[in-house]
Amino acid sequence: MMRTFGPETNHLSQDAVERLTHTLERLKKIDRPKIVEDLQFALSLGDFSENAEYQDAKARMAKIDGRIFSLQQRIQNAVIIPKGSRDGVIGLGSLVTLKTDRGETTYTLLGPQEADPMRNQISHLSPLGSQLMGKA
Repeated sequence: MMRTFGPETNHLSQDAVERLTHTLERLKKIDRPKIVEDLQFALSLGDFSENAEYQDAKARMAKIDGRIFSLQQRIQNAVIIPKGSRDGVIGLGSLVTLKTDRGETTYTLLGPQEADPMRNQISHLSPLGSQLMGKA
């Protein structure tokens, strides 16, 4: 399987996949069953057309089911970013230290879904990240 580096690729670090998996499990085992209980209670009240509890529970169920589906897709389609570079070439997962007149700053190159410039995590698709990719 050929790995690409386009915006459609779901590059994630192993840590991110683990966080997403943990969130998915919580949604499936704790949050969704609670909403099912709320929905069953609302159903017991009858008259669905004017039953605010039922309408609310139905909306929350749809939202959580969408979130579960989205997380499952992200995890299933994730391309794991290896940590660091073994050959000295900058790529996804690399730590890069840049020196300027203001000092040194170390960045981690990640996929766009994990980019967080405030934590010095930049996307390989960002202007700086794309300039660094492939450099020694």
